[in-house]
Amino acid sequence: MVDVSPFRGWRYDVSQVGDLSDVMTPPYDVIDDKFQEALYKKHPCNFIRLELNRNEPSDPDVNAKYARAADFLKHWMLDGVLLHEPEDAIYVYSQEFEWDGKTYIRSGFLSRIRLEEIGTGNVFPHEQTLSGPKLDRLMLIRATNANLSPIFGLYPDEHASVQSALDDVCLNLTPSQATDHLGVIHRLWVVKDHSVIGKVKAGLRDKPVFIADGHHRYETALNYRRELTAAGKLHDDTSAPNFVLMHFAGMQDAGLQILPTHRLVSGLPTDLTSEQVADALKAHCEIEVIGQGDKAADETWGLMDADGGQNIFGFGTAADGKWLLARVTDASLMSTLAAEHSDAWRSLGVSLLHKLLLEELIFKKLPGTPKFQYVHRLDETTHALNVKSHQLGCLVAPATIEHVREIAAGRETMPPKSTYFYPKLLSGMVIHSLS
Repeated sequence: MVDVSPFRGWRYDVSQVGDLSDVMTPPYDVIDDKFQEALYKKHPCNFIRLELNRNEPSDPDVNAKYARAADFLKHWMLDGVLLHEPEDAIYVYSQEFEWDGKTYIRSGFLSRIRLEEIGTGNVFPHEQTLSGPKLDRLMLIRATNANLSPIFGLYPDEHASVQSALDDVCLNLTPSQATDHLGVIHRLWVVKDHSVIGKVKAGLRDKPVFIADGHHRYETALNYRRELTAAGKLHDDTSAPNFVLMHFAGMQDAGLQILPTHRLVSGLPTDLTSEQVADALKAHCEIEVIGQGDKAADETWGLMDADGGQNIFGFGTAADGKWLLARVTDASLMSTLAAEHSDAWRSLGVSLLHKLLLEELIFKKLPGTPKFQYVHRLDETTHALNVKSHQLGCLVAPATIEHVREIAAGRETMPPKSTYFYPKLLSGMVIHSLS
């Protein structure tokens, strides 16, 4: 049973900070050093000081930044920069954005959800996690005793009954609003109506929840709860650390977009040509030479997009600027290469690309040590090939919501960089205190 509940969040007081756009930040995992510094300069109360506090030259050790983040949080609460909601609420959160010339609105809501151990309940992860990010987030949650940014969860809501109940009450409410660095408009409504909250709780009680983004944060919340339990610091099952902040979106929401994550490969021979790639793939793929240059890249992606399958790929080579379209016609090797996985996992585009096409067919015929960079836009791919920073560009179709659902429900995790849900949820819209 999924236990979703309202909570008293902490939010910025706009009378103190002004425009919310100046104090919000994306989640930690999409912020590089340059962007971090820009956010620091944007506003003295920008949420970057909590979400991803920087190292300072005077720090006595590498952990000082976590204590500094906790100090900022404490003083912002005491000074009224952050205000505590006077009563329990659910926070409706929508994002308006453009992609490929179209405008979308993704709707959802923020609440807390009772933690479940992975593999035991109705919360299903779909991606593998890494120890480094989990340790970083654990150090932060220990210091701040708060969920600073939400996990992104998906749930089946074929008739949008849960979201509709929230949207109806929001018609008479005024939202807070922030625009991020990518032009995405984020709106937040505070819903305190007990009857509506009751409908939301009942609507999700028997549904599965699939983690779309924030796997590291979910596992960190579990690890933190284990620590507190072992130390005898959890008084009962209603204690706040038994829950974690999550954003919920219906899997059928019209604004739910999964973007492709293309692969750029370096560390290969600089004279690698499209003819060599085609020769490596021809025994297992139907190959079509599309052409040369950016226009050919556009045409390749257009053909892939129109096809919509998981077994079709684009390959561009920097040495000759040519693009190939490759359709897998014989994937029988996958049953050996990925014997431990299900048929659904083996048929994913990213699985076929890495296990069969790259690792088994291309890389084994080439010297060098391949290194990957991941990008989402076609122009990022073509630019890297044009400047010859990478030798090979690989276009791959995104997994669908149904792929996420099927593989996660089978208690499997997808390969790394299988999904990219756009846009990212902002950190700083609401804080869930664990005190």
